[in-house]
Amino acid sequence: MTKRILLAVSGSIAAYKAADLTSQLTKRGYDVHVLMTEAATQFITPLTLQVLSKNPVHLDVMEEKIAERINHIDLGKEADLFILAPASANTIATLAHGGADNMVTATALALPADLPKLIAPAMNTKMYDNPLTQRNLAILKEVGYKEITPKSALLACGDVGRGALADLDTILQTINENLS
Repeated sequence: MTKRILLAVSGSIAAYKAADLTSQLTKRGYDVHVLMTEAATQFITPLTLQVLSKNPVHLDVMEEKIAERINHIDLGKEADLFILAPASANTIATLAHGGADNMVTATALALPADLPKLIAPAMNTKMYDNPLTQRNLAILKEVGYKEITPKSALLACGDVGRGALADLDTILQTINENLS
């Protein structure tokens, strides 16, 4: 049976890497369903991820095209794994404090407790190392999220340090480990 992955994309410059991740997951035979925050759509278009996943991209928690479905609930019930990649500081904070103001956070809040949940932060070093972000990540770990630690690299802002999205191979390996 084909494993279903919910790939949630939030507003980070690393959002463009979601295209490669979606493509690689699809090529490996996974059924990928993409959720995006509004901010993510400023970095990569939903159409790109729709073409690569061969599934509609979910953007609006209030948009219910099928009357008997509640997308942000049903998507989680049907999933085998949830991954937030890239995870922005804002989405991490919203999720850690129970916010459900967009498709990504509403779906994440409604996930079954036993569903494998991964989070791959991507942001500036100072944002990642900020005690508030670290506290928010700790909260998410307490409720079952596993962090795919960002790597140290030259960041988009020109700083060098920890905060770059983990390598695609690391993300794919972590997904495989959590699905087996």
